Formats: sequence, C-alpha cells, structure tokens
Amino acid sequence: MVRCGQHIMPTAEWMVTEVKKVYPDANIEAFDTTGSGDHWFIKIIDSKFEGMRLFQRQKPVIQHFKPHIATNYVHALDLKCWTPEQAQEREGEVPFSPHEAKRTGFVGLQVRRANKEE
Repeated sequence: MVRCGQHIMPTAEWMVTEVKKVYPDANIEAFDTTGSGDHWFIKIIDSKFEGMRLFQRQKPVIQHFKPHIATNYVHALDLKCWTPEQAQEREGEVPFSPHEAKRTGFVGLQVRRANKEE
C-alpha cells in the first residue's frame, strides 16, 4: 500500500497478494489503469478455469474484494480470468478503462455500489 496525501492506496503487489488468496496457483498481473490506485486491471491465468463460465471465474474475486469496494478503497476492477490457452490467444490485449470508454463511445456494463448518503 502507498500513502497519497491522507489516503493509503493499494499497490499492484497488494492486489496480486489479495487475488492469490482466491487463486493461489494462478499467474496474476495487476495494473493501475488510472494512476490513482483505485482502478485496476487484473489478469488471472489458471488452468483450473478450463470448462468454467466467465462469471464462475470472476465471482470469487469479486466476493473477495467486496469489502474493499464498499469502502471505495478499490473503485473499479477489470478482471480477465483466462486459461493459459486463452491468455496466449489474447496476448497484447490492453486493459479496459471506463473513463477512456466514455470518450470512445464504448457500450458496456458498470457495476456501482449504492450511495449511502442518498
């Protein structure tokens, strides 16, 4: 974790360590997509994903990060959960950024936490 002003931000190393708690045998890479420490692209490569649907692969990671999302410590996750074969096919694919997508007109799904103040 890195301190930025009064806030402590997660690091790529911390993100990888947290994902390893869910998928200990996976090859994991984490990239801060905005430089703000709260928007993350996480690539998880594991042969155990063979035969699993995408959401089945992602759900354990999402569940693990729920407390961090609820406090806004982690604001956005772009999860790529691939088998080794899929990773090889997609080599060079760039991380998704919702902020960049707004400028390019990308249409997708964004999951937001409820604003408790409303």
